Amino acid sequence: MPSHQDITYQPHNHNHCVKNALYKAHMLCQKRGARLTPLREKVLTLVWKNHSPIGAYDILTELIRQESRQAQPPTVYRALDFLQEQGLIHRLSSINAYIGCTNPVAHTNSQHRASFFICSKCRITLEVDSTKVANALNSCAQEHAFSIEHGSIEITGLCFNCNKEQD
Repeated sequence: MPSHQDITYQPHNHNHCVKNALYKAHMLCQKRGARLTPLREKVLTLVWKNHSPIGAYDILTELIRQESRQAQPPTVYRALDFLQEQGLIHRLSSINAYIGCTNPVAHTNSQHRASFFICSKCRITLEVDSTKVANALNSCAQEHAFSIEHGSIEITGLCFNCNKEQD
């Protein structure tokens, strides 16, 4: 499917995306013997709220707004660390924010190298899992006797919709 037709760019009921992410999270955590606590589930839900990255303090603000008890930054960061360790979310270093992983099952594979197209105008972010990119990176690493442990590529530009608006 061409990238401009990806559901990320289309108007859709985002509740389906959230429910699907939570279902995968419950299945993976159960399989791995990891606990998806209510707080971790709330944080994951907030990360998946839309297809735009969200910062830790934005998550904290939303949790405080939703909860009667006060959430603390360390609690949010521990939940985010857990979700990252389980491969359920990605941290986008270039903008210091988090986005849900579209293929958390792939995190069991050490070859999973996520790439992200981040729209600099609307902030919608598309995760791209490209075999061609992964193979090119692995080949380049081999040429330089480098062993890749983890990595992601973050590319900013304009998404299909924002490009269309400029025309």
